[in-house]
Order: sequence, then structure tokens, then C-alpha cells
Amino acid sequence: MPREFQLFNLPAQFDLDPAALEQTYRQLAARFHPDKTATASAFEQKQAVMMAAAVNEAYRRLSRPLERAVLLLQAQGIQADSEERTAFDPEFLMQQMEWREELAAARAANSAERLAALDNQVAAEEARLLAKLSTAFRQADYAQAAELVPQGRFLDKIRQEIHAAL
Repeated sequence: MPREFQLFNLPAQFDLDPAALEQTYRQLAARFHPDKTATASAFEQKQAVMMAAAVNEAYRRLSRPLERAVLLLQAQGIQADSEERTAFDPEFLMQQMEWREELAAARAANSAERLAALDNQVAAEEARLLAKLSTAFRQADYAQAAELVPQGRFLDKIRQEIHAAL
């Protein structure tokens, strides 16, 4: 089981309750806050800082679905971010090109409306992809999950570019 799930005492699964994750994070952050060890020994202070950093990093990874997927795949011995996983199916490649062209055109036209519409399209595709990831993990279809992660990375990246242009 990945240490992030262990630290948060959560089952190693893709589908997590965001409210429960947030609540556990707040509890752990309060428990290991470095200010609580201000009068403790240097060793205890260092331990508190290290634990606080571990809690923050674990929360960051667990709260992001693609990061969570990578953790779960790594636990299965699968490197979802490896170079050999960059080949996409032709349909997704065509969709990428269309989105890239629309992004360039919307930027050139300085059109917030077109950017917002594109963001909605990509967000809808991202939601579909996360649903597919959820299904893949529930069915223990790790090969399928590993194929979806790079697509999710692309969707995340293009949404960041859209938001930067808005």
C-alpha cells in the first residue's frame, strides 16, 4: 500500500471521499504542526517538520486524481508516466489537435467566450476520463488505467493553458 494512503489511514483505492480526505488532512496537519514542538528538543522539532511536510505532500498527491492513479499503479509495479505510454489512440490525437487549434484561434482572437467554451469541452472530457479511471481501478484493469493517465495529463495541461489565457 502506498505510504500516502497509510499516513491518512485510507484504503488504497482510486475513489476517495474528498470530505473525508480533507478532514483527515486537517487533523494530521494540526497534530504534526511544527508550532506544537516549539519547546521540544531539536530532534523532536525536526521530526515535526518532516512529518508536516510528509502530510502536506501526501495530501497534495491524494487530492489530485491523476496523482492518486499514479500512486496506485506504482503499487502494482506499473509506471504510468513512462515514455512508452505517450502514444495515444488516433481519435484522441485528432481531438488534441482540434483543441490546440481552437486554443490558438481563441488566443489570437482574444476571445474569452471561445476560451471558456473550450474549457467546458475539455472539462467534460476530463470528467469522462476520470469516470473511466474509476471504473478501471474498480475492475482492477491496471493496463487500462495506465493508458488513461497520460491522456489525463494532457487534459490537465491544456486546461492550465486555457486558464492562463483567460
